Amino acid sequence: MKHPNPEIEAILAELASSKLAAIDLSLDRVAALLSALGNPQDKLPPVVHVAGTNGKGSFLAYMTAILESAGYKVHRLTSPYLIKFNEQIYLAGKEIDDEYLLSLLKRVKSQTEKYPVTFFEASTAAAFLAFSEIKADIVLLETGLGGRLDATNTVHSPVATVITPISMDHMEFLGNSIEKIAYEKAGIIKNNTQCIIGKQDVEVNKIIEYTANELHTKLYRYNREWKVEEAQNGFHFKSAKREYFFPFPNLAGHHQMLNAATAIATIDCLEAFKVSNKDIVHGITNAMWPARLQRIDKGRLVDLIPQNSELWLDGGHNAAAGEILAEWINSQKKPVHLICGILQNKDAKNFILPLAVHSRSLTAIPIEGKRESWVPRELSSLSGALGLENSTASDIYEAIESIVNKEKNDFIILICGSLYLAGNILWQNSKIG
Repeated sequence: MKHPNPEIEAILAELASSKLAAIDLSLDRVAALLSALGNPQDKLPPVVHVAGTNGKGSFLAYMTAILESAGYKVHRLTSPYLIKFNEQIYLAGKEIDDEYLLSLLKRVKSQTEKYPVTFFEASTAAAFLAFSEIKADIVLLETGLGGRLDATNTVHSPVATVITPISMDHMEFLGNSIEKIAYEKAGIIKNNTQCIIGKQDVEVNKIIEYTANELHTKLYRYNREWKVEEAQNGFHFKSAKREYFFPFPNLAGHHQMLNAATAIATIDCLEAFKVSNKDIVHGITNAMWPARLQRIDKGRLVDLIPQNSELWLDGGHNAAAGEILAEWINSQKKPVHLICGILQNKDAKNFILPLAVHSRSLTAIPIEGKRESWVPRELSSLSGALGLENSTASDIYEAIESIVNKEKNDFIILICGSLYLAGNILWQNSKIG
């Protein structure tokens, strides 16, 4: 979607143009660009650097809400954005404003002819400039792709690193095995610091532990140094530093308990930050993160469905996300119909496979503005081969209309398969008229 500010849209389009370098997953050129900009990455508040396949965004939402509940000012870099580029750069409690963003992009653009970079590398440089110039207490930094050779890994001395659950994704860049992907993600681990580890497969833990041992890094691992035990209406968090009962977090889905607990474990390791259990409770029960099992309860699209039916949205797009969504679908009392759009470089079969067991139907739609998305006819055929009632629609409106016409009982529509699709849906739902 285009940026509403035409000047920002023009410079974003130029930075994303084919004139600039293609992805090659190295740090040399972004380091050269940062050097030309005065090395802002070396002038940041304490940094928590986060890699992983699933759960990074939710983890960051909990971290932000907890730290802000304790009175701290937080900077945060995330990607991709859903509706407006400003979402990616969160400055001391709010999204970056257009005027400052434009000035940063101009400064970065002035150097890209001499130091050509990818769009993500340019936007990371702009974020580092902002974080170095606006005062805050902490920076929460999400990797864009992988870790070891990600543009964000130009930060050399984070106060902590975090690795959320790792699964198969971006295989064309990171490798075609879980071990290779884990090696790339573990590349954010730094010498003589601490690394908080979310729930992982055995093979992933071996790679992380080997890397940490080589770098003399202290690990703070799920089910080792910290544990979670589910209980009625919440969970017990246990570590050497904290033992407390916390309510379930605000974000939907059973998996959010572990995402919230990973944030609590990270807070444990930030000894310079004074955070009470009351701050944590307030943070995890008030955190907001769009397009992660988000119920949409008002807007243009909601008006198209019957009053007692529901519209949900999730940007998950890999096999692990499919398993998480399948668990949630299985817990619902109403039939669930999927509306799905997926990029061609994603493993659509293994995303849909667990969903097919519990869903009533799948309607495939194109992702507006993304020519590299699965053709709806082919995505529909794939879901049919997996045993799921299937159809296609030209857009979200036709897809919703077809479900409303065929389902006579109360139902749930879950729109899923891509963060790009999710952003488009949020924008469509907010349109007037």
